[in-house]
This record gives sequence, structure tokens and C-alpha cells, in this order.
Amino acid sequence: MTRRLVSGLLGVALCATSGTALAEWTGKGEVGASFASGNTENESANAALEVKNTLEKWTHTLGFAGNYGSESGSTTARRWEVRGQSDYSFTDRAYWFGAGRYEDDGFSTYDFQSSVATGLGYKLIDEERTKLWVQGGPGYRYAEFRKTGESEDGLIFRGDLGFEHQLTDTTKIVDRFLIETGSDNTYIQNDLGLEVTINGALGLRVGYQVRHNTDVTPGLKKTDTLTTLGLIYETK
Repeated sequence: MTRRLVSGLLGVALCATSGTALAEWTGKGEVGASFASGNTENESANAALEVKNTLEKWTHTLGFAGNYGSESGSTTARRWEVRGQSDYSFTDRAYWFGAGRYEDDGFSTYDFQSSVATGLGYKLIDEERTKLWVQGGPGYRYAEFRKTGESEDGLIFRGDLGFEHQLTDTTKIVDRFLIETGSDNTYIQNDLGLEVTINGALGLRVGYQVRHNTDVTPGLKKTDTLTTLGLIYETK
């Protein structure tokens, strides 16, 4: 299975999970600067976009994040990720989900990693100021190593945990935790952010991301971190 085929199949899957009227979408965009450590140490630019649609019992989400940096004409960071998820609510708190993720990182062990998964989720707390949800289920992962071009694939378990709390009328803390674990590799990502509204839909966001792979090429670090500071614009 070639990289082009895997990328195409995942792209189709992501689009299929989000096929609703574009006019119904709301979104949040971010642009800013970032400071990375781990396999890359640099100052660079980052951008992110997330759009969401809720229609009756269905909720569809698409997201994109990218990070790029250069120093003295040489690229020092190049990573982008696209993800998608569709939820179907059984009750006010319980739901089914189907999700897909693809990441391409020019400075990691893997040339790319892709995964699809499905399972059940539950909203442990669903209040106006505080939200806490958890979801998990089986999935499939396909990845290629950068240096050798060899691939690995297999069944995984995917688990997600999400938390939001409105500290004040203008300040919110957000955290997203993801784990994809299988026989070849365990991937962990945590995104912690503090968002402050400046005026209406415009705000500031400080973020700290941690990514960890258990199976890496000798000489590379297992953990990468990314600190970001940027402007956000959100439509509701």
C-alpha cells in the first residue's frame, strides 16, 4: 500500500464523516508564533483551523494544524495534521463517534502516521461553564518510517479526553488528550490552552502541546513539545 493510496483513502474518509451543508458550519482559526523543543529547536509560525457542524443528533468536526520554521535558509520545522470526527448522540450525554487523523512531520521518526477509529463517548460534565468528556474504541493505524521507507500497520485502541472550563467571562482553559496504542507504537498527544477574549470573536491563545512516540529511530527523542502564542478568531 503506497503513501499516496493511504493518504487518499484517509482523505475520503475524513470528507465522508463531515458531509453536511457548509452554511451550517461554525469555526475557530488561529495564527501565531511557536517555540519548539525535542527533535527540533526553533522559533517558527503556526496556524490552526477547526470547523464544526451540529444538526439534530449529528455533530461533525474538521480540524487542521500546521507548524513551519526556518533558519538561515534551512527548514527547521515542518509539520501538519488534518483530522475529522462525526458523532451521533444516543442521549444527551452518550454518543457514537467515528474519527480519522493524518499527520506529516518532516523531523520525526515517521514520514507520516494515519489512523481511523470508532467507538463510544460520554459527557461526564456538560454544564455551561464546565465540560468534560471521554471517548474510546478500536481502530487501525498505518505509518511509514522516514529513513527506511518501511511501513507498519495494525489494530489500535484510540482514547480521547476533553476538558473545558470558563474561568471568567473572558478567560477559558481547554485541554485535549489523545492516545493511540497498538503492538508497534503508542502515540500520545496533549494540547493545553488558555484562551482570552479581547473583543467579540477576537482573542488570544497560549498553548502547550506534548507529543510522544514509544517507537522511534535511534538518536531521535521520543517526546516533542510545542509552545504557541497566537490570535484566534471564533464564529458561533
